[in-house]
Amino acid sequence: MRNAVIAATGLYTPPNTLTNAELVATFNAYVERFNAAHAEAIAAGEVEALTPSSEAFIEKASGIKARYVMDKSGLIDPEIMRPVIPERPNDQISILAEIAVEAARSALAAWGKPASQIDAVICAASNMQRAYPAMAIEVQEALGIEGFAFDMNVACSSATFGIKTAADYIASGSARAVLMVNPEITSGHLNFCDRDSHFIFGDVATAVIIEAADDAAPGQGWDVVGTRLKTVFSNNIRNNFGFLNRAAPEGAAARDKLFVQEGRKVFREVVPMVSEMIIEHAGDLGLDPTGLKRLWLHQANINMNELIGKRVLGRDPAPGENVIILDEYANTSSAGSIIAFHKANDGFAAGETGLICSFGAGYSAGTVFVKKR
Repeated sequence: MRNAVIAATGLYTPPNTLTNAELVATFNAYVERFNAAHAEAIAAGEVEALTPSSEAFIEKASGIKARYVMDKSGLIDPEIMRPVIPERPNDQISILAEIAVEAARSALAAWGKPASQIDAVICAASNMQRAYPAMAIEVQEALGIEGFAFDMNVACSSATFGIKTAADYIASGSARAVLMVNPEITSGHLNFCDRDSHFIFGDVATAVIIEAADDAAPGQGWDVVGTRLKTVFSNNIRNNFGFLNRAAPEGAAARDKLFVQEGRKVFREVVPMVSEMIIEHAGDLGLDPTGLKRLWLHQANINMNELIGKRVLGRDPAPGENVIILDEYANTSSAGSIIAFHKANDGFAAGETGLICSFGAGYSAGTVFVKKR
């Protein structure tokens, strides 16, 4: 049984920043047009008037101030209100695989070894561009990696499920090094006409290289101390888009074919579930959760993260202990905890511990306790 090490991480950030002010201006222009177009029906009580959004509402509800997106032009046009990303011919790499490759190259550069030493590629993300061929195989081809590759989707928990899977492959001897990528163009499944969610998501790609401990450079990376996964069925976060929509065309444009959630229910149910899971897993590993040096949580909502951090540490986290990047990146689904880990894992002495944790639709949750080598 080989122990696994998180040897390197990588990040691709899209070139376009979309601020709350820009998002609100577009949304409110849409609201004004909708209410004007349906004025008689609204007055007759047949149609409900839409309510404008505001920067203050967004920041209070989520902590988000801006996000990065692959396309901005369609998102600031009240006539479009969706990303404009043309389809590519089959002889070109898909856009999700392309940004995954960029993040992977960043991780490979930090790793300091050639891609030829990777044995497997896992593309773990919340939205797959197509059913097949797998994006992971595209990434494998683009980087010249042999072995095997596959896609997996556990929504916002995909990255921790991917790390767990990679660590298991290493433990069993199926692979000595695994590349796990998380390309997320979540703007593509977001309803920008919905006041309660139009601000939530951003686009990004992350990558993690997990390798056998006896192959890792001395002092480089993080020992994977323990991993744990959990799923509990819930309808409170859904996206019903899929290939069978064409079999029921009357509902193909319905609201549930994009991201939908019952935010208050999610908060009430997920916060205790994740907090208890972290504390129990730490105890089973012989770790004191209050002694964790840093938390790299899924970046869904500032209020959820702060409450989970407080419950796990038994106090209000000190600045920098509970890493927050969602103010700049927004919710990037599976990539959020990896961005946090990638950007804020400095200052650790050998033997100090931290936690990478995800949670989201399913419900799903994953914990990865790591120790600095």
